[in-house]
Amino acid sequence: MQSNLTAGDPLSLERIRSVLVRLEDTIIFGLIERAQFAHNPRMYQRGTFKELKEIGFEGNWLEWFLKEIETFHAKARRYTSPDEYPFTDDLPGPVLPPLQYPEILFPNKINVNPSILSFYVRSIVPRITRRATLSLAASKRSQGIVGDDEYEDDGNYGSAATIDVEVLQAISKRVHYGKFVSESKFLENPSAFIPHIVKPNRQVLEDLITKPEVERRLLQRLRGKAETYSQEFTPDGSPNGLNGKSAKIEVDGVVELYESYIIPLTKEVEVDYLLLRLEGLSQDDIQRLETKGGTIPVT
Repeated sequence: MQSNLTAGDPLSLERIRSVLVRLEDTIIFGLIERAQFAHNPRMYQRGTFKELKEIGFEGNWLEWFLKEIETFHAKARRYTSPDEYPFTDDLPGPVLPPLQYPEILFPNKINVNPSILSFYVRSIVPRITRRATLSLAASKRSQGIVGDDEYEDDGNYGSAATIDVEVLQAISKRVHYGKFVSESKFLENPSAFIPHIVKPNRQVLEDLITKPEVERRLLQRLRGKAETYSQEFTPDGSPNGLNGKSAKIEVDGVVELYESYIIPLTKEVEVDYLLLRLEGLSQDDIQRLETKGGTIPVT
């Protein structure tokens, strides 16, 4: 099977859309899986696992999981692909020779994974695990465990962190795919962007790439998917219906993830990429780009 980056035109907006739509499914299902476990905040706090200290690791449990998993992925050449970005620094090189990808993106080092990790841990995990955390507290109270000890921690650190890594990697790919969107739009109509890159104007560049109606449809589609995927089903495969406690995840939390975090951060990546798009080009190169015709496509 050929990848999205080696078959056809990887900058086709239709192809980019198909990648982003599939990532929606991956992210939603990952969030549903994570929501079955309690918050487990000690996973995200440094110094709470003596076992990590004993092996000389100074980060938290999730950071250790990321390092271990991404070390293997790096050896398997995952991060030689232009649409993959690690959360961990100083990873080993690949064991296999890198695949030969076409030169798709303008050279850049944009990586917003630190921001993705921060908002995921601080805002998303507490939100999507709220029901499991409250259910855990009720169960502990029934066993006579009360006060601070009744909340948050179910001990499923390995299972929860495994899902965290999968969700983070999917969100990272989705956000950084903004570079492909920017490159596609830039090549379609360079003259619309170049003046605002030469004389940097972030707001104008953001306005050029923002399509409010497309965002509205995206959030509507996302809500529909989340409502469908989070239903419980009867043994014969019929949905029980979505209502309050029967839903596997709070749908509003999934929509908020996109509306408040993923979409704005993707736009930041798109604008940051555009602002670097002319670096190293001669004035003649820029003029040749500027005379190219075309219109900004609707996404």
